[in-house]
Amino acid sequence: MLQSYLALLRKPHVATALATSIVGRLPNGMAVLALTLLFRHEGVDFGIVGVLISVYGVGTAVGGPVLGRIVDFRGQPLVLVVSGTASGAAFAALALAPDAPLVVAVPLTAAAGALTPPLESCLRSVWPTLVAGEQERETAYSLDAALQEAIFVAAPLLVTAVAALFLPMHAVIATALITVAGACGFAALRPVRRWRPVPRKANWLGPLMEPQVRRVLMCFVFVGAALGALAVGAVAYAEEAAARDVSGVLLSANGLGALVGGLTYGVVRIPLAPAARFRVLLAGLALCYLPLLLMPGVALMTVLAALSGLFLAPALACTFLLLGRLAPQGTTTEAFSWLISVFMLGSALGTALAGAAADAAGAAGVFVVTGAVTAAAALLSLRVGGEPRAAAPGVSPAREEPSSRG
Repeated sequence: MLQSYLALLRKPHVATALATSIVGRLPNGMAVLALTLLFRHEGVDFGIVGVLISVYGVGTAVGGPVLGRIVDFRGQPLVLVVSGTASGAAFAALALAPDAPLVVAVPLTAAAGALTPPLESCLRSVWPTLVAGEQERETAYSLDAALQEAIFVAAPLLVTAVAALFLPMHAVIATALITVAGACGFAALRPVRRWRPVPRKANWLGPLMEPQVRRVLMCFVFVGAALGALAVGAVAYAEEAAARDVSGVLLSANGLGALVGGLTYGVVRIPLAPAARFRVLLAGLALCYLPLLLMPGVALMTVLAALSGLFLAPALACTFLLLGRLAPQGTTTEAFSWLISVFMLGSALGTALAGAAADAAGAAGVFVVTGAVTAAAALLSLRVGGEPRAAAPGVSPAREEPSSRG
C-alpha cells in the first residue's frame, strides 16, 4: 500500500498540491465550531446561533457551484484569490464584531460561507493534469478522500486549542488567515496557474444537463443524510448507554473507518468499470450501516461505527472518477462543487429526520433512518451508467480527461 502512495507523491507537484489543498481546506472543519464558540462567548442565544450557522451552511452550499462554474469559465487562480480573500475578510469582521446586529451578522456569515474558496473542486479538476493514468488517478482521488477525514479530526482540535489558549475570536481569526493563505497558496502553484478551462457555450444547467450526473448526485443526497443522521444517533446512543462522552468516540471511529477504507481502496484494483464499482461500494456502505441497529455495548458499538465508515471514502473516490467521465466538457469543477453541496443538503435533511426519529423511538429509530437512507442510495445507484447520454446543444460530450494542460 505504502509504495503506491509514495510513487504517487513522488510525481511532480502532487505532494505540494495535495498538502496545500488539505491545509487550505482546514477552515471547512473549523468554521462551524469557531463561529459557535465566538457567538456563545458573546452571550448570543442558541436560537440565534443556530440561525447564523444555518445561514453559513446554506451560503456554502449555494456558493460552491457558483464559484465552480466561474472557475470552469475563467480559470482557478483569480477565483481562488478573490473568494478566499473575501471569505477571510468576512470571518475577520465577525471576529472583531461578534455582537453586531443580525442585519450585519447574517450577510457577513452568508458571505463567509458562500465565498469559501472551492479548493476541493479545483484540486479534483487539476488531478488529470498531474496524474495521467486512470488507475493512478483513482489512487489520487482515494488519498484525497481519505485525508479529507483527517481535516475533520484535526480542525476541531485546532479550534479548541486556540480558543482555550486565547479567546474564541482568535479561533475565527485563525480560520480567516488559513482561508486566505490556503487559497492564495494553492492559486500560486504552477499546475493551477497552467490549468485551462475547456471552452464551451454558457448553459444554465451546466453539468446538471447530463442525466447520469444528476443520478450520481441524488445518490449522495442520501449518503449525506446518513452522515447527518449518524451524528444524532451517536448522541442518542450515548445518552441511552449512560455514557455521554462516547458520542465523540463513535464519530471518530466512523472517520477512522473511512480513512482506512480510502487508503485501502486506493491500492486495491477492483476489476469493474467505475459505474459498477460505484454500485458495489454504495451497496457495501448500506450493508455496513445495518449492524448499528443491534446497538451492542460501547466497545462493540465503536467497532460497528468504524465499520459503517469503511466504504465512505472509497465511494467518494469512485464518484470523483465517475463525475470526471460523466460531466460535459468544461463543467467538471462545477460538477465536483455540486457533489459537495448535495452532500451538505443531505446531511441537513438527515439531521432533521434523525431528530424526529430520536424523539419518537430513541437511538434505534435513528439507526433505522441511517439504514433506510443508505439503502435508498444503493438502490438509486442501480440507475447510474458509465457513459453520458448525449451532449446538450453547444456543449461538447464528456471525456475521460476533464481538464486540459496549459
